[in-house]
Amino acid sequence: MTADHQGVSLADDLAQRSDDELTDLLIARPDLASPPPAGTGVLASRALSAASSALAGDDLDLLSVAVLEQAIALGTDHHARRSVVTSIDAIADALSGRTDTGAVTARVDLLRRRALLWGPDDALRTGAHAPAALPWRGHHLSGPLATASVEDLRARLDDLDERERGLLETLSKGPALGRSRDAAPDADPDKPVARLIAAGLLARIDEQTVELPPTLGQLLRGEPPLPVDDLRPPELHDPDAKRRFSPAAIDAAAGGEALELIRHTTSVITALGATPAAVLRSGALGVRELRRLAKVTGLELPRLALIVEILAYLRYIDAGFPDPPPPGDTGEHAFAPTPAADTWLHQSPDRQWSALLGGWLDMPRRAWQVGEPDRDGNAHPALSGELHDAFAPAQRRIVLETLAAASPAIPVDTDALVVVLGWHRPRQIRRFSRRIVDETLREARELGVVAHGSLTGVGRTVIAGHDTGEADKRTLEAMHAALPEPVDHFLAQADLTLMVPGPMTPELAEQVELVADLESGGAASVYRVSDHSVRRALDAGRSSSELIAMFTAHSRTPVPQSLTYLIEDVARRHGQLRVGVASSFVRCEDATTLAAVLRSPVGEHLALRALASTVAVSPADVRDVIDQLRAAGFAPAGEDSSGTVVDLRERGSRVTATRQRRHGPPRRAVPSPDQLRSVITRMRSADRADSARPAAGASSGPVRAVGGGESASALIQLALRLKRRLRVDYVDAHGSASRHVVTPHALGAGQLVAVDAGSDTEQRFSLHRVTSVELLED
Repeated sequence: MTADHQGVSLADDLAQRSDDELTDLLIARPDLASPPPAGTGVLASRALSAASSALAGDDLDLLSVAVLEQAIALGTDHHARRSVVTSIDAIADALSGRTDTGAVTARVDLLRRRALLWGPDDALRTGAHAPAALPWRGHHLSGPLATASVEDLRARLDDLDERERGLLETLSKGPALGRSRDAAPDADPDKPVARLIAAGLLARIDEQTVELPPTLGQLLRGEPPLPVDDLRPPELHDPDAKRRFSPAAIDAAAGGEALELIRHTTSVITALGATPAAVLRSGALGVRELRRLAKVTGLELPRLALIVEILAYLRYIDAGFPDPPPPGDTGEHAFAPTPAADTWLHQSPDRQWSALLGGWLDMPRRAWQVGEPDRDGNAHPALSGELHDAFAPAQRRIVLETLAAASPAIPVDTDALVVVLGWHRPRQIRRFSRRIVDETLREARELGVVAHGSLTGVGRTVIAGHDTGEADKRTLEAMHAALPEPVDHFLAQADLTLMVPGPMTPELAEQVELVADLESGGAASVYRVSDHSVRRALDAGRSSSELIAMFTAHSRTPVPQSLTYLIEDVARRHGQLRVGVASSFVRCEDATTLAAVLRSPVGEHLALRALASTVAVSPADVRDVIDQLRAAGFAPAGEDSSGTVVDLRERGSRVTATRQRRHGPPRRAVPSPDQLRSVITRMRSADRADSARPAAGASSGPVRAVGGGESASALIQLALRLKRRLRVDYVDAHGSASRHVVTPHALGAGQLVAVDAGSDTEQRFSLHRVTSVELLED
């Protein structure tokens, strides 16, 4: 076959490309630039390797895969076992009826830019390892089932007998590749594998390997199938679809979800502070402890697992020795909040939301698998190493980016989303199953980035792709706009409840949460005032008049008499007994009340001893004395050495974080355009040096000096006198070897000053780093 029929090589094609085209290639395939290739020949060799071709095919869409498949099939002479050229017209003819010619041309240009195809339109070529860029081993987009519709495939599956369908279902649940001796061309045609191959339901890879077509695997797993008979991009939704909710309503729903998430996260931190969770031997948080937390917080297990995983990733909870030790402490490690959790608790809602959302986006874990059975049938615990998935952050962002392609506020069906994800990323088709996409969307709804089937304004801002500082600023602005405006009032009601019509300002929230207990959360919260909650406020140093003044100032309704009576009644009894630190002491202005305490069973249990008619002491600590006196029906208050009431509320246990907080998954370093241009300049220089013709000496051999000694200096001096060019092999300070064609200008101080033939830039070469010098012809 002549050179015209064989086409040009990839090395020749790359050498003919402009610097901008080579820059685009290295941006699309950054692995080719490291280490810098010594010439376009080396670049072509790397681009043709199987490993690099596989990386180049990671994000090819279904149509690009189909075009590459056809180019490989049409460019292979199976009889002569060698590659031949093909053309755009031949590929378009093979795919006619399934896509448009213009789309084929666009995909050929894309594959050319990535050096998976090269050559003119009528002489396209592929490399020997081009199949490595395909998402599967078989050619399923140009094989027997390529033009079969989904309905046709379902009918073919329904016609199979039990044994044949069982074989396909086995392959659909695990790897699509299977091995069998019945895959050989000369195998018994009555065997199930041979019959499936003959029917096109299995693709023969070699004499012992078969592969299940991806669409059949989806049908057998009950997932939305990816049609291959029509290679046009599927739609996320009907172009004429109407909005059910306005963008403002969707953002408002997101803000409500965010407030609920913040409230539930606060509850989890409080619960773990009060009773830290035991650590399993594996270092995980067991399902039994999760169920206990679920009962305390009132959360469902999947939501609780997500919150726990995010908190652990952000290092808001960690395993360690709780301080102070909780009641019944075993002296072993336990999961409890860290000091970083206190910082988060005191932040504004938009910053709290931003922290939780950022943790979810960067968390390399599958929280939705907590509680599901593992290979041994045991439930996956939270924070288990088995739930680690390095692809999870990219997976979440891909789902959100795909949703962003839909029109704002238009709901997207999950099945349609799965099909679109499969079309755009066929190599990851198993990573975007219906179950995974469903769970990702559920978590996204709970984080406030998806609402009513649409991406919210916050979600669009998060994936917008600004630089880090600008992205954080825009995200906080979007979150602030989505959250409802905080209110500074409530409605006090006769049944001792407070109805709060929205999120409270931080100042009001602190006062309300001190004197009342949350009874019902949501966009409008309900708090209940009780004896216990009023006593808690009095313990914190509030007086009855201060509490009544707070209710009067912030209630939009008149303060009920029942509420005023409750506060005054609790305050009247509160603080008659004063407990202080001695081991402890009990002081009371009313000698009759103290005498009643000393005569009671609790006085004997605490070993109270009267020092005077108004003072008694106990060997028990202050906290035990107060708790037991309250349990006996008394209402003591704590005081310090000056007699001032002190706040004795429980703060919860804390642990010191044993590991540093993670800051997102490591990102692959991408060379800058300037760095890539430098790489291309060196390649051009190496190409010129390789193609230059050396000058012949008296013996008709090339005039060359090895090393940077006297012979090299003499040859350089000769080139200066004759005004001839030199080919210089050089090793820089980093040990990188390069070859240059230069015109010498000066030699001195151990350095050669010369101008590179491809530019007007003056360069300096240290003679001791020159490995060879060669005189070139004019």
